[in-house]
Amino acid sequence: MKELLEAGIGQIEPDGVIAEFRSVPGGDINEAYYVRTKENEYFVKANRKAEKEFFVFEAYGLKKIRRTNTIRVPHVYAIMEVSGIPMLWLEWIFGAKKNETDRLLGEQLAALHLNEAEGYGMDRDGFIGNLKLPNQMTNDWVAYFRDYRLYPQLVYGKQRGTIAGKRGKQLEAVMKKLERWIPAFPKKSILHGDLWGGNWLAGADGNPYLIDPSIFYGDHEMEIAFTELFGGFSRTFYEAYNTAFPLSESYEERKELYQLYYLLIHLNMFGESYGSAVDRILRKYA
Repeated sequence: MKELLEAGIGQIEPDGVIAEFRSVPGGDINEAYYVRTKENEYFVKANRKAEKEFFVFEAYGLKKIRRTNTIRVPHVYAIMEVSGIPMLWLEWIFGAKKNETDRLLGEQLAALHLNEAEGYGMDRDGFIGNLKLPNQMTNDWVAYFRDYRLYPQLVYGKQRGTIAGKRGKQLEAVMKKLERWIPAFPKKSILHGDLWGGNWLAGADGNPYLIDPSIFYGDHEMEIAFTELFGGFSRTFYEAYNTAFPLSESYEERKELYQLYYLLIHLNMFGESYGSAVDRILRKYA
């Protein structure tokens, strides 16, 4: 791998020489490396099975979030292919949480969500994990959530055998009556899109950074619902967020519907260990 990284650094620093590199944790689907030169430290992601557009979309999301000037994200140095392997070269972020980090995360995420778009969705197709997500800008949040969030997972599930029989029928039934719980015209917030506890970290000064976005515009309550699904966020975070951008009184009525989307993704990516959680929510709403 060193030869590939050396070829990559040459596209960023023409005279750059790798002084140190090592494999680091990078999630379930990517190889990841720490690379240090005389000039910089980099976090490099590589995926031998992905198309280049996989990292193009991630970089697009990082840049979109950065332009809001609300919350930090790693700087994008380059997207490239080396010997046919897509790579994303990012700023290396390394630090530790401080007393104010959780509060800042809540306040800054709320500030991000208070940025409003002209519609729901996104103007290009995206990815979450290794699943490709069709996208389109729409004026109806219920329609977008049904047609561009839930329906693609139903299709993937039928193809992979994870959504069939009663489960499939219940999901289709829920999709037909989403308007009972999902608002048609919530604020069109810019969303990270995949904000679990492993997709943010603290920098050297304790400020939070968002990483690995799957960006789109939608109801901010969907983002908060996902943070509650697998944990990793403190009470301080939620208090700070809710002070800056309060959740509606009816949030609890639809929270699990928003969580259903992410559980379907995990079901389709990782298998039946997520099936019981999916079925419980489907029984509740079907």
